[in-house]
Amino acid sequence: MHPLKPNSQASLILAYLARGQTLTPLSALRLFDCLRLSGRILELRQRGWDIKTEEQMLPSGKVVAQYSL
Repeated sequence: MHPLKPNSQASLILAYLARGQTLTPLSALRLFDCLRLSGRILELRQRGWDIKTEEQMLPSGKVVAQYSL
């Protein structure tokens, strides 16, 4: 497994998830200026991290992905 660059979006996201937090695309945009959370999640999965995906329904009725470790 290749180490992540310090302070990269992927490393910040991983640290956030490792603290037991969940992350949606909107929260990733607010917290990490990350426009493609799914891309960062794919990168972490390819590095061996077992990141889980659940669907979350928003009050508007839209469904978004919610990621956790």
